[in-house]
Parts: sequence; structure tokens; C-alpha cells
Amino acid sequence: MNKDKKNKRVHVQTLGCKLNYAETSAILESFVRNGWEISSGDDVPDLVIIHTCAVTGKAGQKSRRQTRKMIKKYPDSRIAVVGCYAQLSPENIENISGVDVILGSEEKFATEKYIADYNRVVYKEISSPVTFEKAIPAHSLLCDRASGRTRAFLKIQDGCSYGCAYCVIPLARGRSRSVSFENVIEGACELAAAGYREIVLTGVNIADYRSGSATIVELLKELDSLNNLRIRVSSIEPDVLSDKLIETVASSSRVMPHFHLPLQSGSDNILALMRRRYTSASYRERFLMAAGTIPGCAIGADVITGYPGETETDFRSTYRLLESLPAAYLHVFPCSVRPGTVLEDQMSSGALKAISPETAHTRSNLLLALAETKQKQFAQKYIGKKLKVLFEGCITSEKGENIISGYSENYLRVNVRVENSRPLDLVGREKTVRVENIDGDLILEGRFVT
Repeated sequence: MNKDKKNKRVHVQTLGCKLNYAETSAILESFVRNGWEISSGDDVPDLVIIHTCAVTGKAGQKSRRQTRKMIKKYPDSRIAVVGCYAQLSPENIENISGVDVILGSEEKFATEKYIADYNRVVYKEISSPVTFEKAIPAHSLLCDRASGRTRAFLKIQDGCSYGCAYCVIPLARGRSRSVSFENVIEGACELAAAGYREIVLTGVNIADYRSGSATIVELLKELDSLNNLRIRVSSIEPDVLSDKLIETVASSSRVMPHFHLPLQSGSDNILALMRRRYTSASYRERFLMAAGTIPGCAIGADVITGYPGETETDFRSTYRLLESLPAAYLHVFPCSVRPGTVLEDQMSSGALKAISPETAHTRSNLLLALAETKQKQFAQKYIGKKLKVLFEGCITSEKGENIISGYSENYLRVNVRVENSRPLDLVGREKTVRVENIDGDLILEGRFVT
């Protein structure tokens, strides 16, 4: 890209997962290195990038809606739509008047492609996921620094080789591949040097991390040696939550006691249809092993409701399993049949049939109610106890009180009212709080321990 683009400005709207946010920052960093500025405030950017998500049908709709919103807001800007939805449904984007550039999951990192072939109606470049060879390093330094956050995302892995029947991610991001060990450590050191106090390791299937002989365990042990830094893992597949990984987290003072362990279904019949790599019994065993080994460990779960072929017995198996586990929180998703998946083929052939919308809605509501109960039960266990909290920001209450807010090591949101006239001085600091109460939004409230 030409270095004389000193006054060019770029603005990005990011949708979807933590991995997208880390990659957005890598994209912006490339533009900054080439003389661009990141648009802020009332600036009219020269280029607007919509970094899309496609994990569900609603995510695709949101990506289209955000694209139209940006076209309307910035009619004179060049509009680029990139990422997972662009990779999977470029024809849907091309039909939106005002889009100039469409780039797939790999092409989005090449800054020169955003301004290529300007005279064409739409510049489109999308490679097949089978050609994806490397996991491109990324971390959210630029994005998070701009917003004043104390927590950053660090990409360690991309893609997935599992091939679950409902999942579109391998079609959007390709097979599993890892960022090199050296690049991950370098990225973590950069974030630490910039003042971040917590790093969230991100990817599609991060426990599948492989770099030479190093696995996720060796990576965590190396990251554990970095001073003054909290390390948090994101979603871990149940079949790769090994004893060694659990023991590594249990013995560390810097790797946070927190796992997100996707369940999807508690019915062995539905798990088999989904092509998941565990049973309800093995899920329970892994969950309880982690909860029993790591003091105070918060374990959350994803669950899909309304999967085609799900009977009342299947649903009850899921509900009973979740009800019996000490989950810290649940994320409930209605099933979304995505184009190109095995599930779509099964539906088209008549091998599986959709359950009624009324039944799906009822089951979703039951799980959402259970999710609220689980979150409340887990949080209430800490009333009267001490928690180490990393504070991330300030809010002002309706009464005009200053409230500093952050997250405990086991991912509980904690608010503290402060008399300090400069509460922002506490942002980025870790302090011990004695929990006194839980509010209506299931946020813990407490006081500093002096």
C-alpha cells in the first residue's frame, strides 16, 4: 500500500466472537503501519469495514443489517464487508447496494485488497477454506487501548477439524491450525508491556493448540511465568479438557479458575446426531473433575435447544443434566440450520425433521429460567466472602454515586461504591473485595478489604 495515505481514515464495526475482535485489531494495525489513522468521534472515514459473523442465522441477519446501517451513515465512504459471513454468503452481500469490497476469512488481513480495483462495481476475493494453511497472529491491542480496557484478547488458534453436524465454522475458517508458540508469547508480552492486566486466549478450538511439541498445557505454563498478568482461557471442548490441563490451571496463580465448557445437549441420542465427541456421562465427569480440583472454578456451558429430532425425553435429559451440575452460567441458543452443513443435508433429505416453533420456544424459556437460577446460585455462594477483582471501568448510579466495576478471578461481575473523587485511578488495579450483596441484575456488590 502506498505510504502517502497519511490522511486516510479507517473505521471498523466488529460482530461476533472474541476471535473476531482480536483479528479486527490485527487488521487495523496493518492499516496504521501503512500510514492510515483509526477514525474516531465525528470523523468521516475513507474506509468502513464490517467484520461479520455467521455462526447462526441471526448473526447473518445482523451482519447484513449492520452493513446497511454503515452504508446509510457513511454514504461517501468505501464499504468493505469481510470475515465469516462474507466467506459463506458473498452473494447476499453483493446484492446490498453500496458495498464496494467483499473479502473472505483469509483475504481480510491483506490491506491492499481493501483498495484494489476501485473502478469495479464490487471487488470480491474469497478463497476456499481447504487452502487455509496458517493461523495468522492477532491480538486486540489497538481496539482495547482505544476503549481504555484492561482486558485484551490474544489469538492462539483458528479453524476446527471436528465437523459437528450443525456447525458452519469449518466452512468459514477451515481446519484447525495454531499460531506459533513464539508468536503467542510475543503477543502476550506486547499486551503486558502496553499495560493490560488480563489476557483472554481466543480461537475456535483452543485446547487443540499444537505448535511443534507444545500443547495448550505447555503454552499456559509459559504464560504463567509472565509477571503481573492474569490469563483466562475461553471455550474448551469437553473431550480435550484433560486431567493435565485441569491440574495446570489448579496449580497456577495466574491462569484464572474459569472454563467455558460447551454441552449443546444432555441427550446421548442428540449428541450422536450432532457428531459431538463425548457422551453426557463423560461431560459430567469432566465438569465435576474441574469443579472439584480447581478451588472456586466457574464453569459455564452452551446449550442448543430445539435441535431437529429432539424429543421430550431428549430435552428432559438435557435439563436434568444441567440442573444437577454446579454451572456458573448457561448460554442458551435456539438451533439454527446453516447452509452447507450436514444438518442441512439431513433436513433436506427428510432424515431429520424440525420440531414445532412452539415447542422450541417453550424449551428455550425453560432453559433460560434455569440459566438465571444457576447464575444466581453460583453468585450467592460468595456473599460474605473475599474475591480478588480486576477493575475495568466506572459508572455513576442514579443517586450520583461513583461505582467501580470489574471481574473476579472466577468471572463474577463485582461493583464497589467508592468515595474517591477520582475513581478512574482504580481502573486496571486488582483489589480484594468482601462481597456483601447481589443486585437484581445478578451483579455482586461489596467493599474493599483494608
